[in-house]
Amino acid sequence: MATLRIENLTFRYPKSDKNALENINLDVRDGEFMLICGNSGCGKSTLLRHFKSVLTPYGERTGQVFINDKPLGEYSDREQASNIGFVMQHPDDQIVTDKVWHELAFGLESLGYDQTTMRLRVGEMASYFGIQNWFYKSVTELSGGQKQLLNLASIMAMNPQILILDEPTSQLDPIAASEFLNTVKKINTELGVTVIMTEHRLEEAFCIADRTVVMKNGKIELFDTPQEVSKKINIEEDVFKSLPASARMFRLIETNKSCDCPLTVRDGRNFINSLNLKGEKLESKENNAVNTEPVLELDECFFRYEKQGNDILKGVSLKAYKGEIFCLVGGNGTGKSTTLSIISGLNTPYRGKIKINGKVQKRFQARDYKIGALCQDPRTLFVKNTVLEDLKEITNDEKKLKDIIELMNIRELLGSHPFDLSGGEQQRTAIAKLLLTEPEILLLDEPTKGMDASFKEKFGSMLKNMTSKGISIIMVSHDVEFAAKYADRCGLFFDGTIISENEPRTFFAKNHFYTTAANRIARSVFENAVLTEEVVALCRKQRQGL
Repeated sequence: MATLRIENLTFRYPKSDKNALENINLDVRDGEFMLICGNSGCGKSTLLRHFKSVLTPYGERTGQVFINDKPLGEYSDREQASNIGFVMQHPDDQIVTDKVWHELAFGLESLGYDQTTMRLRVGEMASYFGIQNWFYKSVTELSGGQKQLLNLASIMAMNPQILILDEPTSQLDPIAASEFLNTVKKINTELGVTVIMTEHRLEEAFCIADRTVVMKNGKIELFDTPQEVSKKINIEEDVFKSLPASARMFRLIETNKSCDCPLTVRDGRNFINSLNLKGEKLESKENNAVNTEPVLELDECFFRYEKQGNDILKGVSLKAYKGEIFCLVGGNGTGKSTTLSIISGLNTPYRGKIKINGKVQKRFQARDYKIGALCQDPRTLFVKNTVLEDLKEITNDEKKLKDIIELMNIRELLGSHPFDLSGGEQQRTAIAKLLLTEPEILLLDEPTKGMDASFKEKFGSMLKNMTSKGISIIMVSHDVEFAAKYADRCGLFFDGTIISENEPRTFFAKNHFYTTAANRIARSVFENAVLTEEVVALCRKQRQGL
């Protein structure tokens, strides 16, 4: 039986000249794990928001959504709140209380449950999700991964029949993301909850789904099992670049289409080993920038948010050079974003030195040194009613506007309200606005969050073009594949300081967790290979005898 059914759903946002969703027909079975993927702006998030009346966006709509064969609109708000759980992309958007225990109980309080039932449900969820150790903490003390787990536990306390997740791992580090997805799958298999999830990071989510929907331009392009979808996607399509590394390797190397396509690292490794290739070692890349004077230097910087609180930064030292991309990776809550905040001047370290072009800075304004900063939530940059008005807040120079609009591929978004855009579209728009300020030092906090794989390639090339003109980029990212491909140096953050740094190939090849899927798949054959395209090229070369 279909738990959720969509019939001929079409939707258009106000003032838009095209449909965000067009003639969507879909059945989600009881207890199924369904994954929805596609490029940014294809309609994934818009579709999810039609599954709960209170979240349905304003606009022109035709068609119907049914829950258990009953129109969604016939369910009361209370019934929908209890039976349909929704976990949003930004963890902070959903937290409404100050303490962890209160957040767990908030939904039950709102539904009017008695104290005995609430205590039982809250205790059960805290135990199930392993929250006991931070049960009495303030929510402000939690990392991004803990906040998202708390959101999930708070939803599950209400015993929903359907769990909807909109890119829930976009702000989580690789390890936290993996743990979160394992928890979601556990909920699906052990509790029988129907799960519908959108994701751009498909490396782990793809193989745990029962069926996968691929969307394009507001329409459903493919709908099948992950195995079949991986076979049917044309390698020329943009969404192919989002598939797990093992699936892409197989499709680009193997000519026998009747074979099963590997979806996991284990299966991908077995496939590579079955080719009986000779071992080969790739050389590390030279980084000439480090032989010059640094444009930015942190020397033993310490920082805490509260006078009597714990140190967040514990002697951070780094050097950023002209014309390079320096990428910081590491777990949530280790101090990466705080480091960007002291570089931008938003916060001031209580000990240590910040040097710009060799000069020690005490208190400074980022604009005085042409420092541009993109924070984790791009919406903080939006102050106007349309994208075009937001861009014109920076400049009215027609040529500059035209160039940046084309560069970031946002022409079709100019008349839209920034808050009506998808997460990836908001990210591109925020970066466009930032680049109009012509920064010499660019600080990027999770810049690829919400971006599809196709636009990431364009964005990476754009960053490389900027560094060729002398711009220095310091980037915080959980996207290790992007960092491995485009960064000049990478540093691992842990416990408030940088514990390791090197050029990407050397840096990622020696890691076991903070490394790429391609490296985990092929490291036994191709030493130091960290990119999928490197592994594919080496396999093709040996198989062709070149």
